[in-house]
Amino acid sequence: MESIKKSKFEKNLRSGKFAVTCEIGPPKGAEVEEIKEAAGYLKDVADGINVTDLQSSVMRLGSLTTCHLLKEWGLDPIFQVTCRDRNRLALQSDLLSAYVMGIRNVLALTGDYTTIGDHPQAEPVFDIDSVQLLWTIKNLEEGKDLAGKELTQKPSFFKGAVVNPGADTEASYELQIIKMKKKIDQGAQFFQTQAIFDAEVFKRFMERVHKENIDVPILAGIILLKSERMANYMNKFIPGVFVPEPLVKKMEGTMDKVSMCIEIASRLIEETKSYCAGVHIQALGWEKHIPAVVKNLK
Repeated sequence: MESIKKSKFEKNLRSGKFAVTCEIGPPKGAEVEEIKEAAGYLKDVADGINVTDLQSSVMRLGSLTTCHLLKEWGLDPIFQVTCRDRNRLALQSDLLSAYVMGIRNVLALTGDYTTIGDHPQAEPVFDIDSVQLLWTIKNLEEGKDLAGKELTQKPSFFKGAVVNPGADTEASYELQIIKMKKKIDQGAQFFQTQAIFDAEVFKRFMERVHKENIDVPILAGIILLKSERMANYMNKFIPGVFVPEPLVKKMEGTMDKVSMCIEIASRLIEETKSYCAGVHIQALGWEKHIPAVVKNLK
């Protein structure tokens, strides 16, 4: 078994280096060449690679297996774990399995409800939520499972959580801060945010975070905006994500969607990088364009 050691992602983030994480969605099937191709684009630019866990409640290849493949290919995976599909038995087992495979980074999520996915008839589990999942990981790291039984060996993880910086009311801000503090109390060591498209919104959120003396690395979420249609969809259906009208108009007014996408993402990173510890980029199939987005950061 691999000895306990810090992941590349953890070491880089703790060193104060501006960190870049990216995201890979496993395929809907057993073919892995697409993942391997995406990983190739990200290997030299990303400190860590998030692997989604049946994102949007759509059945896909598993996050744990995909993380294992990325590890074999020389990348540092971040194992996303949602509470939607597994009870506490399965969650603890998968976490131990990840540790044995040498996977050290974990992102704890509650998960999207099954009715929004491609198997709406599936019964959700939600035995515990994301805060309780972090507490579960902390218990495992202390050498005991949730039944109080001792483990033969303690795992050790770099534990992350998510936060939504798009709060638009005082009550919303307060709720996000309360959630952050709860997650930190249960062991969260870094945060990734939902997608931002307005640097001023993110700046206000980070000012509030600092005012609350929250000192945990936060990575700003950046989505590669592919088209005005995508922007309008997110504005209508994705809670907490808002694409300002000027950006929508920019996408409408250009035939070169790729260049505009890179320009928007690069500018957002430039405008937010002084307020955060890094960025988390979701390419949604455009992984080959990420090197152009982050070229000025490396």
